[in-house]
Amino acid sequence: MIFNIQRYSTHDGPGIRTVVFLKGCSLGCLWCQNPESRSRQKDLLYDARICLEGCDLCQQAAPTVVQKTLSGLVILREKIEPDHIAALENCCPTLALTVCGEEKDAEEIMAAIRRDRAFYQRSAGGVTLSGGEPFMNPQLAAGLFRQCRQEGIHTAVETCLHVPWRYIEPSLPHVDLFLADLKHVDEHIFRQWTGGSAKRVLNNLRRLAATGKKITIRVPLIPEFNANQRAIINIVNFAADELGVKEIHFLPYHTLGMNKYALLHQPYLASDKPLDCPMLLTFAESYAKQKGLTATLRG
Repeated sequence: MIFNIQRYSTHDGPGIRTVVFLKGCSLGCLWCQNPESRSRQKDLLYDARICLEGCDLCQQAAPTVVQKTLSGLVILREKIEPDHIAALENCCPTLALTVCGEEKDAEEIMAAIRRDRAFYQRSAGGVTLSGGEPFMNPQLAAGLFRQCRQEGIHTAVETCLHVPWRYIEPSLPHVDLFLADLKHVDEHIFRQWTGGSAKRVLNNLRRLAATGKKITIRVPLIPEFNANQRAIINIVNFAADELGVKEIHFLPYHTLGMNKYALLHQPYLASDKPLDCPMLLTFAESYAKQKGLTATLRG
């Protein structure tokens, strides 16, 4: 299950890249900017701002889960079944109601990837699997990576590494670059904000570093979570001293994904303001350089 194939990307690894976004994630980060990526199933998104007054096509398609009220359209999400999703797909003329998620096999995805081969060759680019968490689909991920490597296409993965090691291992021989999140090293704080285990992530990072694979550490800087000097010091120390990586990216928190929560009828629990702390970013870059890392600040 994928939810997007983004072509001509320049922010997800070297060169011009095609990014394949797979659905499914084992974390529930409060600040997640792609909430539609969490579920491994198709999601229903509804934008009331562009709903056509007087239209009842969606209600006709799935009357048990879509109702018209005086205050507007109501979706009974707790009652949604796969057949409802199928009935509602492509039924809305204004795209106020859309389905996120599409089933594709490896060959269909590779066909999309091959279309941009010329751009990879000219820019030293390639393919990046993202998500969600790509390793939640271990067989598909390994198959795509293997096929890309056989065809001479550079491979990268954006991963939180919050999966069993056996999900990662089949892809190891075929991945050129790991863009690995290191959100926090404190188990309690990590679990409070993500619902997951920092210990699992840190252990997977250690095992990954021991393989000698190229790793770029990425740190989303989130207000009240890790956007402070103590957390940054601990993260950088782990990256430099325990992993021995050479490159780290600091990603300042933004709120560009807030509206997606409304479309999914979910609460947004993180800050409603982007991170605005130039001094902290300067500190993060300076401290990383002191520890021998190449540091990049990404907006």
